[in-house]
Amino acid sequence: MPVQDPVEAAVSRIAAAIGEPSRARMLYCLVDGHARTSTELAMVAQVTPSTASAHLNRLRTEHLVKLRVQGKHRYYSLEGLSVLAGGALKFVPHTPSRLRAARTCYDHLAGALGVSLHDRFQALGWLSPSYELSLDGRNALAALGIDIDAAQALRRRFAYACLDWSERRPHMGGALAAALLAAALKRKWVLQDLNSRALELTPRGRREILARFGLSL
Repeated sequence: MPVQDPVEAAVSRIAAAIGEPSRARMLYCLVDGHARTSTELAMVAQVTPSTASAHLNRLRTEHLVKLRVQGKHRYYSLEGLSVLAGGALKFVPHTPSRLRAARTCYDHLAGALGVSLHDRFQALGWLSPSYELSLDGRNALAALGIDIDAAQALRRRFAYACLDWSERRPHMGGALAAALLAAALKRKWVLQDLNSRALELTPRGRREILARFGLSL
């Protein structure tokens, strides 16, 4: 009896995991890069929550999806399978527009504004995938009056990916992100709503963010 090649065996397992219709629907849903909860994926796959959990465990075993636990929430996102690109379902958030546009998450920026800044800082090479600040990034943020050394000296994480609950993609959390929000408020780039976590991006903020970061909002 021929012995199956380990690579062939792995491909066969992945093909079987993808081939089940409910799991395939979950994977296509996640191709857009936005994380979903198991409840949301159960609705997409048209299965019960318990069945969805079993399917997600199978997909995690094959390293097709990854789980991120943030507070009391558990989010799933795609880990592999870029071959599915082009068939993704569009992510439609149900967050009120003001909160989705810009808001605070504890003491840092969140919403579309926070996610956009996070992505821009990484695209510029200021923030590495491991959330270390480059020399260019240090100089750019120091020019805003942010004390990088003081932020690094605090007894908290300097910078990390904080999953945004409306965008389902990461914004930046940590001491650096808190200092960035403080600078944005001081410079009146954003104004804080007194009755909610919503932030209003001002015309001045739009101009400054474009001039300093090359980000058009």
